[in-house]
Amino acid sequence: MSAPVIGVLAVQGGVREHLRVLERLGATAVEVRRTAHLEGLDGIVLPGGESTTMSTLLTVGGMFEPLRDALAAGLPAFGTCAGLIMLSREVLDTRPDARSLGALDIAVRRNAFGRQVASFETDLDVSGVDDPVHAVFIRAPWVERVGDDVEVLARVTDGPADGAVVAVRQGVVLGISFHPELTEDDRMHRYFLDIVAGTR
Repeated sequence: MSAPVIGVLAVQGGVREHLRVLERLGATAVEVRRTAHLEGLDGIVLPGGESTTMSTLLTVGGMFEPLRDALAAGLPAFGTCAGLIMLSREVLDTRPDARSLGALDIAVRRNAFGRQVASFETDLDVSGVDDPVHAVFIRAPWVERVGDDVEVLARVTDGPADGAVVAVRQGVVLGISFHPELTEDDRMHRYFLDIVAGTR
């Protein structure tokens, strides 16, 4: 079977790290900067970064509607941190002009864990993943509401945010609050590639 072609949205944020992980796992990883780059993708990763900046750049570049339409048509997607925010239906604590893609029936709160100085690391039990996943949170969002068709995959289980939802899945769309591309643990990327392959 040929390698899946996975795009990484490359308008802003941590693009190179995701490209490296995907390539190491055998995918053909490509940067997505223009609408034409959406053609032929088997899946797309929306990286961490700054969600309001991503929203603005997607809109100015004419990519917002084509990406939203591709997701609505069933393009598998994996959002990390700001990417989770971009995939959500509702964003709390954001600018009035910020837009999100509505691919996950969730409400997320930006910077829910606090600013940069409140960044932290912890081990998470993720549904469907053997052994805890080491998770790096940087100015991370959390999920405050999930729709009926959304599966909660992980919650933080310690500290003041005990119980906060930080990983969800709805169909072929996966969203997490943390940064797996910043660790040596590639199991969340493997999880997404399994979704793309139709084996999970």
